[in-house]
This record gives sequence, C-alpha cells and structure tokens, in this order.
Amino acid sequence: MNSMIVNCVRRTIMLILMMSLAGCYYLQAARGQMEIVRKREPIAEVVAASDTTAELGARLQLIAEARQFSIDVLGLPDNDSYRSYADLERDYVVWNVIAAPEFSLQAKTWCYPIVGCVSYRGYFSEDSARNLADRLRRDGYDVALGGVVAYSTLGRFNDPVLSTMMLWGDTDLIGVMFHELAHQLLYVKDDTGFNESFATAVAEFGMQRWLESRQQPDELATWRERRESREQFAELIAVAREDLDAIYQSPINETAKRNQKQQRLQLFAAAAKTLFAAGPAPAPGWLDTELNNARLVATSLYEERLPEFRALLLDCDNDLPCFYRAARNLAGSSRGSDQRICNNIARSSRCTSRNSLLLAAAIAARSSSLRTSRRFAAVMMSPARRPRWAAALSGITLMTSIPRDVVADAAANSAPASPG
Repeated sequence: MNSMIVNCVRRTIMLILMMSLAGCYYLQAARGQMEIVRKREPIAEVVAASDTTAELGARLQLIAEARQFSIDVLGLPDNDSYRSYADLERDYVVWNVIAAPEFSLQAKTWCYPIVGCVSYRGYFSEDSARNLADRLRRDGYDVALGGVVAYSTLGRFNDPVLSTMMLWGDTDLIGVMFHELAHQLLYVKDDTGFNESFATAVAEFGMQRWLESRQQPDELATWRERRESREQFAELIAVAREDLDAIYQSPINETAKRNQKQQRLQLFAAAAKTLFAAGPAPAPGWLDTELNNARLVATSLYEERLPEFRALLLDCDNDLPCFYRAARNLAGSSRGSDQRICNNIARSSRCTSRNSLLLAAAIAARSSSLRTSRRFAAVMMSPARRPRWAAALSGITLMTSIPRDVVADAAANSAPASPG
C-alpha cells in the first residue's frame, strides 16, 4: 500500500512539473505573439507616414501589389494577412531548434494540441532556444539552431509583414509571403514534410508567374538559376542521406559509425561548396561549421516531397484549382498512414492546453489593466476562440520558416525556419 501511495505521489509530481513546463512554453509564445499583434500597422498607413523612408514605402507598396496578385492569380486566401507591417527592431522574429539522434535522420518531433506534431521547436527568446539546444546536445542529439525571419499562424491571426522579412531581396520576400499563404490554404496535421513541400511548390509556381507578369526577364532568369542550384543542392543532400542511413544501419560499432559519418559529411560539404562556387548564390554559412544530422534534416523538410507536388502541377497542366484539389486528395489519403508515435504525447498536451491558456491569460494581468486582462482571459477561454489561441500558442508550432543560415539562400521559400 505504501509503495502504491509513493508511486501515485511521484506521478502527481511529474504531472505538475510537466504542466508547469508546458505552461512556461505557452507563456513565451503568448507574449511573443501579443508583441507582434500590438506592433501591427496597416501598410497603407505606414506608406503614407512622413517618417517612412522612400525605400521602405516602395517595398511595402510592392508587397501590397503581390498580395493582391496572390488572390487574383494564385487563388490564395483573401484575408487580412500581410496587409499590415510590424517593426520588431531585431533581426529574427523567433529561433528554431531542430534535433535528430546521432545515428538517425529521423527528426525529433514536438506535439501540440490542434496542430499536431512538427519537426522543430520555436522560441521568441534566443536564450530559451539555446537552453533547449544545449539540453538536447547533452542528451546525445545532433542539433541545428537558427534565427527565423517569418512564420505563419495559418490565418488564425492576421499575420503582418515583419521587419525581419525586409532583410531579403524583393524576390525572396514575395516568395516567402506566397509560401506562408499556402500554409493557410492547406495544412496537414502531423506532416511537416507534406506542408513545407506543398507551400514551396506553390511559392515556386507563384514566383514564376509573378515575375512573368511584371515582365522582368533578368530577374526571372536569375530566379531560375537559383532554383536550379537549389535542386542540385537537394540532390546532394538526398545522396548524403542515403549514404548516412546505410552507415547507421550497418553492424559496425559506434566509433566506426561516428568516423564514417564525419567523413561523409565532410565530402558533402566539399561538394556543396563547389556547387555554390559556380552558381548565382553564395554557400550557406553553416557548411563551414560542424555538420550533423539535424542540419540535413532541416534542409530536407522543405524539399522532401517537392518533386511529387511538381508532378501534380504538371498533371493539372499548371491549373492551380486542379492542383489544390489534387493536393487535398493526397493529404486525405496520407493522413491515416502518416500517424506518428507522438499521438500519445499530443493527448497529454491537450490535457494541459487549458491550464496553459489560463497561465497565458494570467500574464496579461501583470502587464495591463485589470479590466483589460479580464477581457483578454475571457476571450481566450471562450469556446469560439479557444481553438484559435491553442493553435497559435502551440509552439510557435505554426512556424513555417527555417533559419536563414540553414538553407542555401533565402529563395528556398523559408521556412524552417517559419511554423512558415
């Protein structure tokens, strides 16, 4: 009997600790999202403001035109996303952590209510992201950590154009917007590879149509060169993954596996640098760092099923409504077979989601008037709004942009890091 009581107490303590940790994570997500919401300004007002620079005004006007193009030509959602601007006064909006075991190319997943499981964990605080990365390394994981310039809430909030996105050139910036809007059109729970490859395919098609409509042959030629370079880079990654998987599955001891792994990664880095040296885009900086499985996983997320979606588009004779229907059918057929072992974790996350939201509401009480915080808590916990907030606070799990230094160039249509 005493042992039963002790075990029960232990389980209770562990549950309380897990709820506290989940609550802390949701709190930072709530704070970060609220900062973005608070800083949003309509693009038209920013453009008209006397203190807006001519360069910023011109670029925001271009984004507004591309946003209308995304509706009229690409059939992407007609809502208030990317019709406002938020100056965050920093280089990155969030920081993504991606992890994989030392001898596996299967990404670690984190699971959340509403959105399911994703292959990255995002933080608005760089220090928090680094702390998680350090813990994962101590646990034996390969880790990739990087800043993210954009992410999507799948339309649950009116995502603004972020000042962090303005670090890119016009082509990359517009491509990322198309990518993030594609996530609002179609998002499959528990399938990061599907979601990112679909959004990348939409952005790829959209950018070609956009540049053609603008009659910018030089920009279109450069964009195509960079796309070809990315395709060749993706092929190098695919071959490296196959070789590494064979090493990891071999019966040799761990020391031999570790040595062969490093040798293969060094060969990959050398080949990639040679590729970029002859191409239009510079090599990503992470090729000069210690490579690992997490880096390869991060780059693979956005290209994993891209050939499949390109084939769907060709089958539809580049007709987007046909393509979107085919993608939805593909998503429906893969849902049953693509369930992951994180379902049990997701169930536990759902159990704590209400407590996490209550904690997030409590934060508002510290930073605003009592009347405002009560209204905030009431809205968050209302049945109509709870799914919206739960999804948005689930991990910045809706981030769809990968770190800028994880891909070959920004034209890889973001995002993890997003998310995007």
